[in-house]
Amino acid sequence: MSHSVTHRADGSAHSGAGPAGGGGMSNTPRAASPGGRPRRRVSPTARRQRRAAFLFLAPACVMVAIYVVWPILSTIRLSFYSWDGMSDASFVGLANYIELFHAQAFYTALKNNVIWLVLFLLAPPMGLAIALYLNQAVAGIRIVKSLFFAPFVLSGVVVGLIFSWFYDPTFGLLKLIVGHGIPVLGDAHYATLGIIFAALWPQTAYCMILYLTGLTTLNSEQIEAARMEGARGWALLWHVILPQLRPTTFMAVVVTVIGALRSFDLISVMTGGGPFESSTVLAYYMYDQAIKYYRLGYSAAIAVVLFAIMLLYIVYHLRRLLSDEH
Repeated sequence: MSHSVTHRADGSAHSGAGPAGGGGMSNTPRAASPGGRPRRRVSPTARRQRRAAFLFLAPACVMVAIYVVWPILSTIRLSFYSWDGMSDASFVGLANYIELFHAQAFYTALKNNVIWLVLFLLAPPMGLAIALYLNQAVAGIRIVKSLFFAPFVLSGVVVGLIFSWFYDPTFGLLKLIVGHGIPVLGDAHYATLGIIFAALWPQTAYCMILYLTGLTTLNSEQIEAARMEGARGWALLWHVILPQLRPTTFMAVVVTVIGALRSFDLISVMTGGGPFESSTVLAYYMYDQAIKYYRLGYSAAIAVVLFAIMLLYIVYHLRRLLSDEH
């Protein structure tokens, strides 16, 4: 029986059976995947790392499933029922949504949410302007920072009470500034604008904090190179600083939009949705229907519509951010 000796690339010899022989030893081929490519064997270390990652993520996933996913699904389910919270729920299908889209109060609340959204977006640029002013090393700047930071730590109830006193037409500070009393919160034309102005105070402080944090991560070499090329003022801000602050701007805009859509506490404290439901928004309208009128199914339908609006906006901005990165 003839044998042949082949030499591998690494110099080792391999003896195998010749054409006439069939009893020689042969290498066992690696298992192939359905696509024809050999399967990669996962090492025990990689398996342990994956197992550890799953164990660390499991508590967070369980919490999100219980406190986020399940309430969302339960609210969607409840929106197809008529329920007062005490008696048995009865299935009504799309009746809650049909009634909602025919209610004048819904369109008033939706219009006010749009006004909130447009005017609330003033907070990020104002926060950026204040952050640029505070981002300098001068004497006493920490005290000034703390003064601008103070509105952020105040609760919405406190902010609402402060501005309610400010707008009071009898003894409010606005009367001293203008010279005569203006019933801002008692006028259907000015109530929403007055509440938004009050809400901009803490929201601008929050955006300022985000931008102050973002300014600490700027690439100083790019800024110095731009200055050497003659970039100053607005050109430096627009072409060098703002592109590096894009993730911060994205976060500030998303948080501001969500805050505008879920605005509730200031409205509850300052006007209670009045006068004549002129300052109500979707979040307060949802609360009003559930607490005052015990219409939990109808309130759930409002919540689903509000959630859909938020979801569409967030998905749109996430897609824009991801497309810009690629």
